[in-house]
Amino acid sequence: MITMFNYSRTVLVRRALQSTRWSNMNTISNPVRFNHTNSTSLSIWRRKKEMGKEGLIIAKELKRLESNPVRLDRYIKSNVSRLLKSDLVSVLFEFQRQDLVFLSMKLYEVVRKEIWYRPDMFFYRDMLMMLARNKKVDEVKRVWQDLKNEEVHFDQHTFGDIIRSFLDSGLPSEAMFIYDEMRRAPDPPLSLPYRVIMKGLLPYPELREKVKHDFLEVFPEMIIYDPPQDLFEDDYSSSSECNN
Repeated sequence: MITMFNYSRTVLVRRALQSTRWSNMNTISNPVRFNHTNSTSLSIWRRKKEMGKEGLIIAKELKRLESNPVRLDRYIKSNVSRLLKSDLVSVLFEFQRQDLVFLSMKLYEVVRKEIWYRPDMFFYRDMLMMLARNKKVDEVKRVWQDLKNEEVHFDQHTFGDIIRSFLDSGLPSEAMFIYDEMRRAPDPPLSLPYRVIMKGLLPYPELREKVKHDFLEVFPEMIIYDPPQDLFEDDYSSSSECNN
């Protein structure tokens, strides 16, 4: 009885070990693949968080020192660089949300010097859209040069969002400059970004015709809705009368 029990136990143990070996072999030959596309760790700039206590204190102090460049720079060197990554990201995001251009640019430079910094499409998207809202053309040129130097590439949808932001802010020249960059991008064109851009170009009929022509060259089978020609003529006449 005892012998049979020991024998059965030995067989079960061997089978368990064999099963474990086969499992390990399958894991090695067929490794588990993770879908990084949906991973929340893909970009720290896509998962904004509320500021921690230290981040709140430093944000308040930075706003207080904004009018004193010397003390501000001294405080940034001694305190801001000690912030945790999540707090630094959150403070920058909050300054962007409040359209605090000067402080956002200061933290923009701090972030790019951090050891954990990696060039990121969403980091630059947020900066450009904030600068566009505030019509800061010189800062836009500076940030654009930085992203070109770091070889950051926007996807087509992000291009469309950025260009639309510039158009909505009344910066058509800058918007069309970025549009030309989109046209030269290696990614295959998509129809939705073009439609987003053309909608933003309604106040600029000549520029809209150019983009419409490009769109029909790329997507000849698609239809574009053109609003009545007098839609913006009426608005222009009303504004002219008010100015007179």
